[in-house]
Amino acid sequence: MIKPRRPVAGFTLVELLVVLAILGLLAGLVGPQVMKFLGSSKTKTAQLQIADLAATMDLYRLEVGRYPTSDEGLEALVSDPGSVPNWNGPYLKKGKVPEDPWGNDYLYRFPGEHGTFEIWSLGADGREGGDGENADITSWD
Repeated sequence: MIKPRRPVAGFTLVELLVVLAILGLLAGLVGPQVMKFLGSSKTKTAQLQIADLAATMDLYRLEVGRYPTSDEGLEALVSDPGSVPNWNGPYLKKGKVPEDPWGNDYLYRFPGEHGTFEIWSLGADGREGGDGENADITSWD
């Protein structure tokens, strides 16, 4: 004797639409919060990298006797500028100067206007000034 087949239970179109609507609402509420945290984490990463570069500059000064000039720039931390006695680098572990979290080079000036030397990033927009994620991140703040 053949047993009758039980009908396969499934979802109705209305149930699927309700679930999709709920997922859409959640994405609309959670998405902006996630993007806000992503932007602030890039800013914090830039602050930490600038602090690390500043500490490396102090080590460079201890060994060489001076900070790199503006022309030598941050590259003096990874390659011998040539006319620098006692250069014992590279001073950065990976052998290259990191880019900021937005893919731009950090800017360097010696002597600085706000301190002995200055290292800064122009933020997400790559332009001076700005607010939030577009704000400049500096070694002197």
